[in-house]
Amino acid sequence: MPLTDRDRALLDFEAEWRRHAGAKEEAIRADLGMSPARYYQLLGRLIDTAEAQGHDPMLVKRLRRLRDERLRERAGRAADAR
Repeated sequence: MPLTDRDRALLDFEAEWRRHAGAKEEAIRADLGMSPARYYQLLGRLIDTAEAQGHDPMLVKRLRRLRDERLRERAGRAADAR
């Protein structure tokens, strides 16, 4: 399934958000018209698609790596808490 305009907007925003003045959460609301929670939910699903990979392979690879690192850290903390 091809990327929608919203999908491309999410990926493009994530690639360029550092150029915005202010906090990322404020830029998400202003530029995309959605809550940060919804943005991250959609982005998390989107980076697992081949279409997103084809649109911006470096960005998707970086986001997947960061997500995987966070998951490993959480798993390690959970194991330490036992």
